[in-house]
Amino acid sequence: MKIALQNKQLFKKVIEESKYILILAVISIIALKILFFKESFAVILRLTLSFFWVFIIPGISVMFYWEDKLSFTERLIIGVGLSSAMIGISSYYIGLIGLNIRYHVFILPSVIIIAGIFISSRKKPSDHQPT
Repeated sequence: MKIALQNKQLFKKVIEESKYILILAVISIIALKILFFKESFAVILRLTLSFFWVFIIPGISVMFYWEDKLSFTERLIIGVGLSSAMIGISSYYIGLIGLNIRYHVFILPSVIIIAGIFISSRKKPSDHQPT
């Protein structure tokens, strides 16, 4: 019962932080539209969504393990750096293996997000200490 309650609290936390990520995406779209005012909205939207897909969402996913020790902003900043490093290094080595680079943008963020979810779900309930 305690694990189910813990998972419910974790799910509520994910929903709450998804709102923050959505707000950040809207702010990014507005800022990029101001900076690149001659570009169409579709180009700005694609740029923002691809940046979030490759760097922000995998980073937040991996850093969610430390959701009780770090604030959302700290996890976002560390997660973006961690995600860019993980994607860069793994893209290099996967490219050496022979996988075409056009598939990296789909495969690597998906694998990192799934790994982050798996690691966060395997966290022991005793590890969830509210701060």
